[in-house]
Amino acid sequence: MGTGDVSLTMDDRRTVVRFAVDCAQRILPTFEAVAPQDPRPRDALAAARAFADGADRSNLLRTAAFASHRASKDVTTEAARLAALACGDAAAAAYLHAIAKATQVGHILRAAACAARVAELTTGDVGDAVHALAERAAPPLPEILGRYPVAPRGSTRVSELMCLLDSAIRDRR
Repeated sequence: MGTGDVSLTMDDRRTVVRFAVDCAQRILPTFEAVAPQDPRPRDALAAARAFADGADRSNLLRTAAFASHRASKDVTTEAARLAALACGDAAAAAYLHAIAKATQVGHILRAAACAARVAELTTGDVGDAVHALAERAAPPLPEILGRYPVAPRGSTRVSELMCLLDSAIRDRR
């Protein structure tokens, strides 16, 4: 490993993808309620789930992630857009890099942050959602997250929620 690298195995990546799939799966119905004929987010989750279950990391993950992200542009509600982004992020999480940069934390937590934002849009409260999502971050996910710098502060609500999730998960270690 070079300077700035972290230890990261394929099993670690599968753990991250499994968590992202779990988070995105919960909000997929939000997308499908708005665009029931669009399979792209569901397809991204299927590709991510297959990887988490042992399939090779392949171009299918990248193309499914991009397709789901494009699907987010075809819906009009923020919640549906975030659901499609979360599904794409679950597939993209397989490409978490072993580089100790805070930007890599997005691969670990962006799907969860999207799920937290959908909960906030639905209920008006985000505290319970952040707590519940942090609780779902079963070992070894907190330890994997701890290998990286803290999530970068951003200007969007999703990036703010990613920081809250990052802190909540790290506090559980």
